[in-house]
Amino acid sequence: MMPSFLPDFVFLSPKVAKMSLKAASEEDSAPDIRLPSDIDWKMLDKSKFFLLGAALFSGVSATLYPVIVVKTRQQVSQMEVSSRRTAFTIMRHEGIRGLYRGFSTSLMGTIPARALYMTALEVTKSSVGTATIRLGFTEPTAAAIANAAAGLSAAMAAQFVWTPIDVVSQRLMVQGCTGNPSSPNVSLCKYAGGIDACRKILNADGLRGLYRGFGMSILTYAPSNAVWWASYSVTQRLVWGGIGSYLCKRDEITKDNDKSIGSVSFRPDSKTVVVVQGVSAAMAGGVSALITMPLDTIKTRLQVLDWKENGRRPPTIAETVRNLVKEGGWAAFYRGLGPRWASMSMSATTMITTYEFLKRLSAKNRDVLTC
Repeated sequence: MMPSFLPDFVFLSPKVAKMSLKAASEEDSAPDIRLPSDIDWKMLDKSKFFLLGAALFSGVSATLYPVIVVKTRQQVSQMEVSSRRTAFTIMRHEGIRGLYRGFSTSLMGTIPARALYMTALEVTKSSVGTATIRLGFTEPTAAAIANAAAGLSAAMAAQFVWTPIDVVSQRLMVQGCTGNPSSPNVSLCKYAGGIDACRKILNADGLRGLYRGFGMSILTYAPSNAVWWASYSVTQRLVWGGIGSYLCKRDEITKDNDKSIGSVSFRPDSKTVVVVQGVSAAMAGGVSALITMPLDTIKTRLQVLDWKENGRRPPTIAETVRNLVKEGGWAAFYRGLGPRWASMSMSATTMITTYEFLKRLSAKNRDVLTC
């Protein structure tokens, strides 16, 4: 549900997103799209921002968690099994609880990791955006650079908290998984819960065990976040530019009939803004998922498979790559692509609309945002 108020607006001409070959007089008369101005870090009530953020994003995580479980099971499988069959098998042998294995552990880590992520994101975006404008970059270019830098720094900061949680929750996700998703053995579960898993991993491998795959996590999530935030910034401008082009064509007939009509201004309502943000986020999420999928598969293998049970040392990244190639060729790196694509697209759409809604709710001066 959107807030009952509309935000302050700034002007964005469609020619910002797409250069026009029309005459200058025609460009000047093109409709202006009044978009919501961004709320930066200084404008936020921090306590409200983090409190509401924890509640909102916990709900989002609960909704998307089953898709992540299916994706993880597929990635550790030694054979190709469809997402539907994997989900059906989990439900048949483990019930709905199987789709939420490790969720409580994940949720405990999500709140501090998300808080750290949002802090680094907003601080970096604000500082880099200001610096790039001062260096003479155009506003669209500065926004893309600031978003990319913010996504990169936010992902790196969050991984210090998230990697241990990820290791533990993923171990819980795949308990009973024998390598063949069609025949899981629930009796093979070795962890009683998140705390028990953390204790056993520390006893076996020390702190290093909880940070297994940390380097791959940085290589996976840092570029992924940078690509996503930069793509989101560009995609959103292109979508609004397309709307502006449509308005230009629609209004040309009216202007031809009535020469007294000047520049047309379009103020999108809150629902239109949310739809554009959601579509832009989904497109950016899909691109990011496709680019980083092989890295995510390698990371999951490094974090989940416990080779010491068979008296062997954990494999290196190079050995993990060779094992995947032996199992199914290069296609093995894309096991679970469907769930990950869906998860990242849905997550991106839900997260960005929730995030923008959260920022509006957490603004210090609500009166400034009211039209």
